[in-house]
Amino acid sequence: MHELKHPSHTSADAGRGDLWRSPLVRGGVHGSHGAVASTVVPIRSLGEGHRERIANHLLALDERDRYLRFGYNAADRHIRDYVDGLNFERDDIFGIYNRKLELIAMAHLAYSVNPQFKSCAEFGVSVRPQARGRGYGGRLFERAVMHASNEGVDLLFVHALSENTAMLKIARKAGAVVERDGAETEAFLRLPEATLDSRMTEMVAEQLGQTDYQLKTHAKSFWDLLEALQNVRQGVREGRHKSAM
Repeated sequence: MHELKHPSHTSADAGRGDLWRSPLVRGGVHGSHGAVASTVVPIRSLGEGHRERIANHLLALDERDRYLRFGYNAADRHIRDYVDGLNFERDDIFGIYNRKLELIAMAHLAYSVNPQFKSCAEFGVSVRPQARGRGYGGRLFERAVMHASNEGVDLLFVHALSENTAMLKIARKAGAVVERDGAETEAFLRLPEATLDSRMTEMVAEQLGQTDYQLKTHAKSFWDLLEALQNVRQGVREGRHKSAM
């Protein structure tokens, strides 16, 4: 079993991209084709106040994606039950938000409730279709691994359907031992011990995620207000035009 090393719309739209974009992401290194080759992906821990956004994220998944995430055909009521049952005091939830403050990717790090396996945890992840191909699943896995290690977890499990190739690819890339049993597959990853570097790295990562979220919140409020003012202005113009006819 391998050990994983720590992964250290109108004028109202003008300029919106830069204001939404995290300063860290703006500084990404571009490759020869103009794509961002190396960027910081702000990931923040989620709490009680994010429960409804988590529900919206999961409810937006189609039937196939729900099947792969939960291992069965999860109906809306099943997802609601899952979200209602999230224990933010015991487990850790991580998320990636876009500029519209939509939760586009999230991971659930569930700790064992069995005292005999208190140093074990299980990882699950989901990414909205429009946000795939950007490595978000892998970034969330790295963050969860680092946090779990810092919390004293030494063995991380990934339980997935054997057809969930994306999840299993992430686990294999990290060095996990993957064992297939028919339609289901288990991956086991032995985690390294926490270090001062890993703890400091996580503190910085969390602060970056929190700061990015606040910037996006303020930016969204600004653009929503500007759009509302423009709608009022357009209504006044239309009113004057009709009265002049």
